[in-house]
Amino acid sequence: MNATLNALLAGGAADAPAIRAPGRPALSYAGLRDLAAATIARLNGIGIGRNDRVAIVLPNGPEMAAAFIAIGAGATTAPLNPSYRADEFNFYLTDLKAKALVVQKGAATEARDVAAKLGVAVLELVPGDHAGSFTLEGGTPAKAAQPGAAEAGDIALVLHTSGTTARPKIVPLSQANICASARHIGATLALSPADACLNIMPLFHIHGLIAAVLSSLGAGGAVICTPGFDALRFFRLLDEERPSWYTAVPTMHQTILTRADRNADIIARAKLRFIRSSSASLPGPVMEQLEAVFGCPLVESYGMTEASHQMASNPLAGPRKPGSVGRAAGPEVAIMDDDGTILPQGEIGEVVIRGPNVTAGYEANPDANAKAFTNGWFRTGDQGAFDAEGYLTLTGRLKELINRGGEKVSPLEVDGVLSAHPAVAQALTFAMPHAKLGEEVAAAVVLREGAACTERELRDFAAQQLADFKVPRKVVFLPEIPKGATGKLMRIGLAEKLGLTG
Repeated sequence: MNATLNALLAGGAADAPAIRAPGRPALSYAGLRDLAAATIARLNGIGIGRNDRVAIVLPNGPEMAAAFIAIGAGATTAPLNPSYRADEFNFYLTDLKAKALVVQKGAATEARDVAAKLGVAVLELVPGDHAGSFTLEGGTPAKAAQPGAAEAGDIALVLHTSGTTARPKIVPLSQANICASARHIGATLALSPADACLNIMPLFHIHGLIAAVLSSLGAGGAVICTPGFDALRFFRLLDEERPSWYTAVPTMHQTILTRADRNADIIARAKLRFIRSSSASLPGPVMEQLEAVFGCPLVESYGMTEASHQMASNPLAGPRKPGSVGRAAGPEVAIMDDDGTILPQGEIGEVVIRGPNVTAGYEANPDANAKAFTNGWFRTGDQGAFDAEGYLTLTGRLKELINRGGEKVSPLEVDGVLSAHPAVAQALTFAMPHAKLGEEVAAAVVLREGAACTERELRDFAAQQLADFKVPRKVVFLPEIPKGATGKLMRIGLAEKLGLTG
């Protein structure tokens, strides 16, 4: 059983393409295995070994995919969103206790300066000729405490999850966790060496890293790495690269549908085997339209960072139920009440999971772990119920997290930024319904007495400190923010109260 990245890579035929990118020769499995070995040796030579954290800030593309694999084969990868601002890089690099930061040579990023100030080694990635091939420059010679290839229990990947607590939690995922998830996805989708996935997902997210990259490599297939999602380029890539499938969030699928008519000839030539959707709920009509337009099944799946992505999925062969996230597809999935009792089929409660792909717990956060785990089950914070056929339907989120098209936003983080504006007395960030994204970020603000501030000013202020997807799209100025009986500000249901329902 492939429980490490090195073991997972070993299954690919030496000369078969592993990583592809438009306009460049593919990196074969033999090439990727050599790259992983060379990267481990290079990192070991500058004192970085197993379980040492290497933050990666790279643009979407083949080098990001290859760096995730090659660095993860002998150390712990921590991919970060390249669009973060200096304050955010400072928080994440510090919180992760990163030993090194990998950036692309010559690329402008605030992460480089932040790392230098923190004393974190900066490694410059120099791309090679083949898609994804690279060398690393920088670092000073030192001895690694744990050199060599990673073992099953070693941490392969750490990602932060924006919870309802102000401080994002660190989710450590072991080699065994992420390889189990890759196997689960491969089995769900019947992936084989004949498959090639067109990746349009960001590679600082669990969805792109595991569903697109790792599941493809685990099956001996190829992943075609793009610079990210561009609706104008999508159909050209479909025509030139001829993938057998792609995975995306609902907002991307909806954008693709709007351009489908004018690209009907390309769609006819493309002959996709299937399409996958995850990270947010896909409206039933969109699923039906995609299947009709592309002439192939659409598989909706349910995932989260703590599960190394996939937890449930509609089957590829067999009935796919619009509005349902399908059956358990990897871990065990159950419904639990507040007291920890597993509920029978049909009853609504919290979705809980356990299995080889599930994190052992948040890092250095006993309070969060006490709340998240009950009798060995991980509480997802989502509410739902199983039907008689074992299909899971989600009925809502228990957490106050804002899910903006698959990007999770912690309202408390945004509150903190808005509250720092000199004109703001009080700020409360909340989810506002959005037709395409599912949810959008909104904020209710009470101004200080005698102070003045416009919505534009406040949004510009927030944009200086927050990644773009976290900046409120709507700011409502109120004399007072609604409170509950205990005096607690009412975040849940605020959009409805203020008439912001669509």
